[in-house]
Amino acid sequence: MTGSQLEPSSTDPVVVGKVDTADVPSAAWGWSGEAPRFFRFLGWFFAAVLLLMMIGNHHGKVEDLFLIGFAGVMVIMLVRDIILRRKPR
Repeated sequence: MTGSQLEPSSTDPVVVGKVDTADVPSAAWGWSGEAPRFFRFLGWFFAAVLLLMMIGNHHGKVEDLFLIGFAGVMVIMLVRDIILRRKPR
């Protein structure tokens, strides 16, 4: 029967900045963590795209209500994020 513990991939893990590659293997090639500014940009971009989708050749207004609703929820989440980032912890 094999041992119950996993062997590390290397005996001496590389530490990149504050991230240990034993914990986050992808840190060795430069990626570790999130890109919050990029995600916020994408949020505003897609909220605008949803509102721009109201321009079109559809005749019903139900689609417009859903587009406005989803864009509104995204804007509320983004504004909430702005407010929470400004508050001291």
